[in-house]
Amino acid sequence: MDNITALGGDVYEIDTRMAGYSGITAGYLILGDRPCLVETGTSTSAPIVRDSLAALGVGPDDLATVVVTHIHLDHAGGVGDIARFFPSAEVVVHEKGARHLADPTRLMASAKMVWGDRLDTLFGELSPTEASRIRALGDTGAIDLGAGRTLSSHYSPGHAKHHVGLIDSATGDLYVGDAAGVYLPETGDLRPATPPPDFDLRTALDSIALFGDLQPQRLLFSHYGPVDDVTTTLERSAEELRVWVDLTKQAHSAGMDLDHAVAMVRDRTRERYAALRADPEIAEQFELLSGAPSNVAGILHWLGKENL
Repeated sequence: MDNITALGGDVYEIDTRMAGYSGITAGYLILGDRPCLVETGTSTSAPIVRDSLAALGVGPDDLATVVVTHIHLDHAGGVGDIARFFPSAEVVVHEKGARHLADPTRLMASAKMVWGDRLDTLFGELSPTEASRIRALGDTGAIDLGAGRTLSSHYSPGHAKHHVGLIDSATGDLYVGDAAGVYLPETGDLRPATPPPDFDLRTALDSIALFGDLQPQRLLFSHYGPVDDVTTTLERSAEELRVWVDLTKQAHSAGMDLDHAVAMVRDRTRERYAALRADPEIAEQFELLSGAPSNVAGILHWLGKENL
């Protein structure tokens, strides 16, 4: 299948084709003794992911584990469907997200408020997973990949309070979810992901520092793909956060409303990203993944809490 890329170390990147786009959201299959899927993508992507696993030789009873870095719908919206397709798989998530996978009612209502009519097209509906199949992780945890190989979980809540990074003992791959931002392989751009309501600058910078302390060999972005230059990329992640926060603070201090703040930050950051000068489709992808309105709204929400 043309949406599967072998990355070495028995790791396969799967383009989940979110909303019909290529190169937006990746799932990863670690094809060890106990096959593990990292990130499911959206609900509407679940059949694509199922067929990709089948093409890699993983049938309905072969998948041991499904783990998500966090429960946002572009990463975990397909959990319920994938759990149904692979009835032997354990579902692993941070403890702050576990109840929402068992009962997605509140999560879906919140997503509906944010996305409105676009919800069905972009994400579909997160189906519930039986609570008995969910394993909730604390601030650290380990997933058995078989033959002595483990995927270690590290709490990294700057992007969302239910976010973890995952490092593979065999490859040194670090699955960064959204905690290091959004990477666009076509242009090499990196932009932060700071949505409301959980973004917190100090926590986000601490999460990036933690990722550096883990000394990974490679970063695997959910958006999108592998990056080998670990140190420079993590430094840039922190820099991007500071730039967006500083500009949003300026807008906030000037008394701008959200729309004007977004326009100002978008204008002042435009030159940082080649994607916005590339073809319109790539620019649209970038805006969908790390939209200025969502990022600025998340930073403003944090600034409001800081000033209480």
